[in-house]
Amino acid sequence: MHKIYFATGNAHKLREAKNILGEVGYEVEQLDCDYPELQADDLETISAYGARWCADKLDRDVMVDDSGIFIDALNGFPGPYSRYVEDHLGNQKVLKLMEGDTNRKAVFRTVVGFCLPGGEPHTFIGEVVGTISLEERGVHGFGYDPIFLYEGQTFGELEDVKKNRVSHRGNAMRKFAHWLESNPR
Repeated sequence: MHKIYFATGNAHKLREAKNILGEVGYEVEQLDCDYPELQADDLETISAYGARWCADKLDRDVMVDDSGIFIDALNGFPGPYSRYVEDHLGNQKVLKLMEGDTNRKAVFRTVVGFCLPGGEPHTFIGEVVGTISLEERGVHGFGYDPIFLYEGQTFGELEDVKKNRVSHRGNAMRKFAHWLESNPR
């Protein structure tokens, strides 16, 4: 089994990464690296910056993950500011912002950034299209999972295994794993 180092303080992301990459033969080890999060309007730039910063600081190959939910009715908001909005407003206030909107379309996006020390970062994008529910549903997952509807169920209603098969993070990490297989270190 190959080892991947993941710079994250998010226990939920770590668990999902271990499950997703474990299925394709990779062991995920968490690194304690509180990197400065670049403020940018796109996840690719943020993820690439974080991966390069961690790889150079820790002198090892590192994976980071930046994710966001992009809601059509809110002009793509909160997008790259999703964590900040979740921490300060939460799902109930997001739902309140959308009261009366009939366009509930949303895209969940994850960008996995990977970099070797002194190297150029690589990014892998995963997306899933769904809608924003009218209320929170489910007890699984974290963040926006209880309000993101996919094929009739929120991510909060899906067990990890099912969610990981269709989720934005699962899609990005499988792309990353495929790239790793084609580019052995």
